[in-house]
Amino acid sequence: MTDRPHLQPLLDQAVIVLDAPTQVWSARDGRMGTAPIHGVYHGDVRHISAIEVAVRGTAVESIGCSSPTPDRVIFTDLLRGLDDAGADPKIRLDRERTVQAGRFAERIRVSSHLETAVPVEVAVRVRPDFAPMQLVKAGMDADLAWDWDGRVCRAGDASFALTAAEAEITADGRDIVVRWRADVPARGALDLAWSVDLDDPTLVVTSPAPSSATQRVDHGDDPRAARWLDLAAADLAALRLALPEHPDDAFYAAGAPWFFTLFGRDSIWAARLALPADPSMAASTLRVLARLQGTVVDPATAQAPGKIAHELRSGALSLPHEGVHLPPLYYGTVDATPLWVCLLADARDAGLSDAELRELLPALRAALDWMVVHGDASGSGFIDYRDETGHGLANQGWKDSGDSIQWRDGHLADGPIALSEVQAYAYEAAVRGAALLDELGEDGGDELRVWADDLRARFREAYWVTTEEGRYPAIALDAHGAPVDTLTSNIGHLIGTGLLDADEERACAELLLGDSMSSGYGIRTMSTGAAGYWPLSYHGGSVWTHDTAIAVHGMLRSGLMGPARRIAEQLIDLAEGFEYRVPELHSGEPRVAGGAPVPYPAACRPQAWSAAAAVVCAEALR
Repeated sequence: MTDRPHLQPLLDQAVIVLDAPTQVWSARDGRMGTAPIHGVYHGDVRHISAIEVAVRGTAVESIGCSSPTPDRVIFTDLLRGLDDAGADPKIRLDRERTVQAGRFAERIRVSSHLETAVPVEVAVRVRPDFAPMQLVKAGMDADLAWDWDGRVCRAGDASFALTAAEAEITADGRDIVVRWRADVPARGALDLAWSVDLDDPTLVVTSPAPSSATQRVDHGDDPRAARWLDLAAADLAALRLALPEHPDDAFYAAGAPWFFTLFGRDSIWAARLALPADPSMAASTLRVLARLQGTVVDPATAQAPGKIAHELRSGALSLPHEGVHLPPLYYGTVDATPLWVCLLADARDAGLSDAELRELLPALRAALDWMVVHGDASGSGFIDYRDETGHGLANQGWKDSGDSIQWRDGHLADGPIALSEVQAYAYEAAVRGAALLDELGEDGGDELRVWADDLRARFREAYWVTTEEGRYPAIALDAHGAPVDTLTSNIGHLIGTGLLDADEERACAELLLGDSMSSGYGIRTMSTGAAGYWPLSYHGGSVWTHDTAIAVHGMLRSGLMGPARRIAEQLIDLAEGFEYRVPELHSGEPRVAGGAPVPYPAACRPQAWSAAAAVVCAEALR
């Protein structure tokens, strides 16, 4: 193996099949091992890093790849070395690869149109790996030792059992080889099959109980919206997970490959955006997160009473090149707690029962108390965040990269940081949480409304800035209470929350549709007028589908139907450009006539909140 720098793997050229918590990545010809992301993953472990199919006496030449469903892909190859001298190929090899939670299988068919039988020797070479996901993400090799007993391959707690009927299975150095010798009948086909059953008893998430929920969103007159909705619904179904103790309460894993687990913010927003299609996911997501709600003050995990968790993993997550080391259950998110309350209010509006609402009352009270009592970490008067460990997330809003909060001149803002959209979420949560308390006959609603009114008034005094691009809310207040003046997509999250008045919402919508913010395929995370803008910056100029969809979601709630539709049309064009599986993010460069959206090559896909954006866009296009 050649040395290579430790870089995060690129994803945009790879093929994925998935059924959470299992995912399989390969090249378009089906081979694994030719790119760092390739492999068979179960939970946070890559069990197999390379698979290659060989047929003695011939090259295996790829001519096609199709993926009719998220859990199934078909690769088609020619075997011209076994063919006759005619111009038309008469021998082909088709591989149908399927994934179920905890299981990977391939059916291999060698078909012949020749007049005589053809003897073949087919070999599948499998390389066990057992690398932790965090090492794969860092571009590092695990090189772990493993044991093979002829059927089960094991390293530590993780293992897989390999089955291949009528095949010879042997170990060959670092690989396990599955080999068949048989005849392909004249004008007939030879069918072969092999599979692996994957196991990791340390997993903290599992596949949920089957769901009977069906998509029920009108997609309007655009057939592309229907295609996006269909694939998005299938991807969301493949991303469903549950906690082992509560298999009936599903939530959406954030996305593949790195985030195949519970993420508070991501799971909430995905359920919220997709709520018109499946209200049951909102209710179950609320219950899952309520069970993990914080109960004590613990700086090591960023936990506080009432706080909603950020992410859950089987073990600690270390990203050495980023200086990050997170505990298995980590609470370093400033926005998930008010968003949990907003999702609860949405779910109630969508028909959450009295019994379900009352069951969640203690979690509601705790979340509201966190906002009022614990949310202001620095005494700024606003909900803010700071990492007290030195190895947690430096930024704890949805833009959580280290350089995401910067001034218009490009220098980074000093923390603690009070994000503008978090104040909007908190305002909405306080107002709607107070209404829920009133509805249940509980006290505390009046105090929350007073708190919300005060927050709204102070926000108007502290956050608004005027630059060459206009007047708008700053992305955040810095450690000194100064408004960080870059124009960003964060203002879209304020629309529809009630924090702004109608004129302010219209002004923000106009800015988002202006040339500096609208790429033609969605809203940029940062204005082209900012010194830090770069179209391939993770949070500093790229376009995130869910981020744009949140603005559409707010515009629909505020009655800004025209802007909502215009932005939704951009996202439909985007979806078409990515064959309707929209990635986590893409480049923010301007749209060119006759062109196509440019990938961000390390973007995850499918991503739950990107898929859920299809529902919001369909609503905007009705």
